[in-house]
Amino acid sequence: MLLLKNLSVNYGKIEALRSIDLEVAEGEFLALIGANGAGKSTLLKTISGLIRPKEGSIRYRGEEIARWGSDRRVREGIAQVPEGRGLFGILSVEDNLLLGAYTRRDKKEIEKDLQKVYERFPILYEKRRDYAGTLSGGQQQMVAVGRALMSRPKLLLLDEPGMGLAPVIVEEIFGVLSELSKEGVTIFLVEQNAHLALTHSHRAYVLENGRIVREGPSRELLHDEKVKEAYLGG
Repeated sequence: MLLLKNLSVNYGKIEALRSIDLEVAEGEFLALIGANGAGKSTLLKTISGLIRPKEGSIRYRGEEIARWGSDRRVREGIAQVPEGRGLFGILSVEDNLLLGAYTRRDKKEIEKDLQKVYERFPILYEKRRDYAGTLSGGQQQMVAVGRALMSRPKLLLLDEPGMGLAPVIVEEIFGVLSELSKEGVTIFLVEQNAHLALTHSHRAYVLENGRIVREGPSRELLHDEKVKEAYLGG
């Protein structure tokens, strides 16, 4: 589904990502873990087309996409739930969700997908006429996930979806992600909570100072002594 080769990103003279090699198989639930400032968000933004790489290759379903605009990437099935959610606070919940389908023209199917979002997150149906900015943090995150789903993604990128949320809301959101994975959506999760990420994903990479330093099945990394010491509290 996604193959990164020798991908590097600079912010001026600062190397944010260095020679990243990474792959995501179709239907896989992949996690990327690492400390603050490791370059996790930069990597997702580069895949989404919001940041141009200095060098390297980004192949999506066999095609080189490094020069594609972010809008084309959305049309081709790549959607991102950004850190901080990025909602339009003065628009209704429903309007925010419908913005996720802005590249689509199939009105009947859009309506079906909207109802699916409401089935996954019933509270959003109750709040559908409310301004998104008046919702709790957890509800806003549900809107952000739902908005991404409205584009019918083949590859769903998520940047710290559990950040700052109550544990019960985090479990609800990750429950939905697990359902989506079982339905065949490929998921690439960036998450600072390593235990949460490794518990729900199939496979994971560890990013430190812009470099991949470890990879493997998530269950193995959960019991890896170096990973436990650095990210799981020993």
